[in-house]
Amino acid sequence: MRQKATAGATGRSPLLIFLAVFLFATPAVGEMVVQACFSPAGKCSSLIIREIQQAKKELLVAVYAFTSDELAAAVVQAKKRGLAVQVVIDRDFDAGNERSKGKFLEAERVPVRRIAAIKSNLAVKEAGLMHQKFAILDRSMVLTGSYNWTHAAERLNDENLLFFRDAGPLAEEYRRIFWQLWERKN
Repeated sequence: MRQKATAGATGRSPLLIFLAVFLFATPAVGEMVVQACFSPAGKCSSLIIREIQQAKKELLVAVYAFTSDELAAAVVQAKKRGLAVQVVIDRDFDAGNERSKGKFLEAERVPVRRIAAIKSNLAVKEAGLMHQKFAILDRSMVLTGSYNWTHAAERLNDENLLFFRDAGPLAEEYRRIFWQLWERKN
């Protein structure tokens, strides 16, 4: 009798194993998934472009430096496909770097804001940097890390970029910060 019970349990074992693997090893619908990319060897720009191409409604970008031709072209194509696209870049970097894509994006009808960091109340008279590096896609994906959207970040520098998918609450927090940057007057 004991052997029958064991045999019966063994017969159910593959089903239990399948259910355990299916329920616990597979992310649940809506569960945030994170992917990391490291440059210069990670081809992070290709991953960013793929995500931009898959976006359906909205692309918000806030990056200190934006000099990548490939990423600028992907942003413009997203705008042409009908996405709501807006870009925030650092004012001083854009003004001092002839390769900055601010003017190119504006010429392609992508709204761009150039800002500096908020000035401190200290005796220091200069503003800091708008040093953010993030993008939000379709209110559900966040890209963030040390990675600027530049040739140097892609091919020369040691950089990191995290992709947060199915990240609705995180995306909303980043959207809040994006809109604070966008509305800043300086």
